[in-house]
Amino acid sequence: MINAGAITAAGQIMGYNNEKKLARVVDMLSAYAGRSLEVDERVYQSESETGHRNRAIGYMLRNFNILEDDPTDTLELYFKQCSASVNCRDLAIMGATLANAGINPQTQKRAIRGEYVENVLSVMGSCGMYDYAGEWIYKVGMPAKSGVAGGVVAVLPGKLGIGVFSPPLDARGNSVRGIEVCNRISMDFNLHMFNVVQPAKSVIRCAYDGSRITSKHLRDSIERERLKKQGHRIKVYEIQGDLNFSTSEVIVDKIVSMVDEADFFIVDLKRVLTIDQSTCQLFFQLLLKLAHIGKELVFTNCDAYPQLERYMRRHLQDRSDAAWLSFDDDFALEYCEDRILQRSETVPAPTPLESFELFDRLSSDEIDIIESRFARQHYRQGVTIIHQGESANKLYLLAQGQVSIKITLPDGKIKRLATLSQGLVFGEMAWIERSERSADVTVDSDALCYTLDIDDFDAMMADHSQIKVKVLGNLLNIFTRNLRKANIEIGVLS
Repeated sequence: MINAGAITAAGQIMGYNNEKKLARVVDMLSAYAGRSLEVDERVYQSESETGHRNRAIGYMLRNFNILEDDPTDTLELYFKQCSASVNCRDLAIMGATLANAGINPQTQKRAIRGEYVENVLSVMGSCGMYDYAGEWIYKVGMPAKSGVAGGVVAVLPGKLGIGVFSPPLDARGNSVRGIEVCNRISMDFNLHMFNVVQPAKSVIRCAYDGSRITSKHLRDSIERERLKKQGHRIKVYEIQGDLNFSTSEVIVDKIVSMVDEADFFIVDLKRVLTIDQSTCQLFFQLLLKLAHIGKELVFTNCDAYPQLERYMRRHLQDRSDAAWLSFDDDFALEYCEDRILQRSETVPAPTPLESFELFDRLSSDEIDIIESRFARQHYRQGVTIIHQGESANKLYLLAQGQVSIKITLPDGKIKRLATLSQGLVFGEMAWIERSERSADVTVDSDALCYTLDIDDFDAMMADHSQIKVKVLGNLLNIFTRNLRKANIEIGVLS
């Protein structure tokens, strides 16, 4: 990769004349760049008129029979190939072609046979940066080639190509800024080819949408139907392993490819082992890109990686077009579901008694009998309606508002089991079993409940057994649906 070697290579190009040989060279360079390139005639004329040193090298090569013919034509071909005009993007695509085993990643056309790529990269790694090659491979860690015009091409095999253009050169003939840029990119994104992270089988452990798995927020039939139709607009990705530039890029690429099919993207970091700086940068850019097109990116289980939140908050503090969203467990799903339901939602009126699923298939006369036994009770936000461990003496029908069912774990932490919207029943398990309450029920937003004492229910059922059969049958349907939902979610997650 010095002038003598390049002139020798030019002398070995096949063709009947210099025009044919030049066309072969330009076609090859065009295949690397993915577009038709041309020779800059002004640059060629300058090269030819001032290339006295190269002419001397050509005659020296002829003297040692390395060039077997008069070197004049070979030198002119060399001057022309040195004058092929490219831009910085072309340099990057050329590098990416070598990184992609010789296949141009945009045109999918092969520029060089795969078995020769390692030879090219080996020579680039050993001498592509002239006398700086040893220090370059030590610090930057990517095969590269610089040129006296100020360009640099760097290649990370299997990953990417980098093109830099900045004409000022150092004493060794390399771009000053080009070296610094590649050095910073390599450090920021951990691109040194000897920095090998053992990847998991797949960085995306599991992917599903909101129509297959829903949050613990139980909803009435109308909301369930809406989410059934729109739940696919929520995409969930469970990530695993070490997140660095190459593995995180897989996640970003997957999400970007789905922007036309979804509005909400949840990234679950529960099984992630490490996160580096490049991952924070990629996720931040992804967040901005999604926000720009009206999509939302949500993270879950981020507690083990405070550097991600710090990075996001620091870079978002002066922006109003995007927000850092992080939740625990299934609260991210609930957030996305609520966002879908809010799009055309007005404040709903209280659910009438006859609309509860618990009373399906009951006649109007039977509804009148039951309604006379129910009391109406209002509860303020924050109130605990049911306490864990107390006797079950009432059944609750949530006519308006929202409540959450929670338990206290042995370590003292509170875990949410479910959240209920209006139109649903709670407190029925212990009520049927005549046992103690197994969880607390607290009010998330001001609630209106229809309540039924167990004694009133027993007295009513003694005189109206057919109502009891229908009510218990409806409860069984509710239990069955919830069990089927749990089975489906277990199947998806496993």
